[in-house]
Amino acid sequence: MSGIDRSARRRRTGPAAAVVAAVVVLTCAAAPAQAAEREPLREGGVAQALWNYAVSPATVPGANDWSCRPSAEHPNPVVMLPGTFFNIGANFVKAAPRLKNNGYCVFAMNYGFTPASFGRVGGLGSNRDSAAQLDAFVTEVQRATGAEKVDIVGHSLGGSVPMWWMKKMGGAEKVDHYVGWAPSSHGTDLNGIARLGDSLKLMGFVTGLSRAGRFPGVVEQIRTSDYTEEMWAEGDSVPDGPEYTVIMTRQEKVVTPYASQALTGKDVNNIVLQDMCPDDRAGHMGLFNDDPTLQITMNALADGPADFRPTCTGYGMPL
Repeated sequence: MSGIDRSARRRRTGPAAAVVAAVVVLTCAAAPAQAAEREPLREGGVAQALWNYAVSPATVPGANDWSCRPSAEHPNPVVMLPGTFFNIGANFVKAAPRLKNNGYCVFAMNYGFTPASFGRVGGLGSNRDSAAQLDAFVTEVQRATGAEKVDIVGHSLGGSVPMWWMKKMGGAEKVDHYVGWAPSSHGTDLNGIARLGDSLKLMGFVTGLSRAGRFPGVVEQIRTSDYTEEMWAEGDSVPDGPEYTVIMTRQEKVVTPYASQALTGKDVNNIVLQDMCPDDRAGHMGLFNDDPTLQITMNALADGPADFRPTCTGYGMPL
């Protein structure tokens, strides 16, 4: 072959070789990134919850990916609401990653923030206003995901606000599954809420009825409040349509008595944690990192067996 022929061949093959090399380089570079994307999210514990409470009150791994599209297996986005005094960054450090790792589109919202919340302490504002915030949030989730219905998971007041929305604002038609962790839907005595506030040392937010009166979301959880009485004025049954699961603990010290958390109506499953796991001493707050609670939640959202029993390990805080 002449020098001219060899030179021409190099000119013809040079660009093609460069393209192949570039593809190989890009593929190799992308492989670790793709592998990293497939890594499951780490579930957080108490330390992470405390950190998030102060530093990351509005974000939590696994939640609020607005590009998420529900799968055929899990068609309903899960909307999560934290309890009184809490925020999504702390309340769902364990639940949001687990749901996301299992293929759900997960969304979580803070609500009831007032100037006294300092961007961290939720549930202080009017619960009626919070229900309106939930309605707007669910509409946004439906618009983003194209879903007809959502699933609700709420802790304490986070179970009561959706109940108002479903009973009083027609929200039940948008819900497929409701899971309440120690929900305060039927109210409690003020001492329970005050005890929670005192245990968290929240700058004296709840030290008596007169002071708590500045925070309607707190006072409205009293059993005899106008909010509680109006919610159930038309009857004690929940709206037809959704499937309801309530998870209660006998170690309850906030929403008392614990049996008051139970719901009545069609498709209701009231579960006492210690009936499943007698040694589980998780209290009201401890449900957020209680593994049996999360297992029961996952089973309910997936329409699992009615006689499901969780593995009795990984108990939550006894608080």
